[in-house]
Amino acid sequence: MSAPTSPRRTARIGDSPAVRRTLVAAVLLVSAIVIVAPLAVIAVQAFSRGVDAYLAAIAHPDTLHAIGLTLVTALIAVPVNTLFGVAAAWAITKFDFPGRRLLIVLIEIPFSISPIVAGVAYLFVYGLQGLFGEWLSAHDIKILFALPGIVLASLFVTAPFVARELIPLMQAQGRDLEEAAASLGASGWRTFLTVTLPNIRWALLYGVVLCNARVMGEFGAVSVVSGNIRGQTNTLPLHVELLYHDYQTAGAFAAASILAGLAVVTLVVKVALEKRGAGRRNRPAFVAEPPLKETP
Repeated sequence: MSAPTSPRRTARIGDSPAVRRTLVAAVLLVSAIVIVAPLAVIAVQAFSRGVDAYLAAIAHPDTLHAIGLTLVTALIAVPVNTLFGVAAAWAITKFDFPGRRLLIVLIEIPFSISPIVAGVAYLFVYGLQGLFGEWLSAHDIKILFALPGIVLASLFVTAPFVARELIPLMQAQGRDLEEAAASLGASGWRTFLTVTLPNIRWALLYGVVLCNARVMGEFGAVSVVSGNIRGQTNTLPLHVELLYHDYQTAGAFAAASILAGLAVVTLVVKVALEKRGAGRRNRPAFVAEPPLKETP
């Protein structure tokens, strides 16, 4: 009796050592050119005139105001979008209602629209010639070219971040635990705080970190609705552009180094959260249970 033959192994792209080394080298080269080199240039140029000049550029009143405005915007936009993301994920994954799929599509819209287009849309809604422009002007309410417009634009572009991190995870977890808690007499808030929140905390924090990074780095939509008023409505990304156009290279790179530092911190936090199970690559795949067969 002949011995069973082992199944033939299918060749894959990259099995060859030469191909594998070439791919790794190509990825490292592109990463160095696209990611590492710009960060290195920012660091070198920011300190090109010495530490004192760097600190003086950071301490400039316009730069400090831009930093403060960016922080205030993040302190408003991130909590609001966190609450929105949790509420949307809870509604979509725990309840069945008409328009559920439409709500999922609406949440993803900011990823499909250019931020500049979103900013222009706000002009046609809240601008002087916009839909509510005359009413806002008559009541002396200023939305555009002020903090409210910047916050609204930031809310729009970052609305999906928390929700899109929570929805797949909560779909995979199902509704069994919440239904069991409700059957034992737990209220809605107690069920959320003691059952749902502990199971989604790392994914929630993951989404918050990404949302915060996008708020602080947003340029397109904010540039349209803010008016780019020096020392008044310039966030940190807009201030970097303004300094660069004014040929204040050292100040521009000094301000840009803050954003670069934020990006590095965000990356470190992101990796740490992924090790704790956050992020899409660590989520269990959602597999629907097969329907029960009727017995004859």
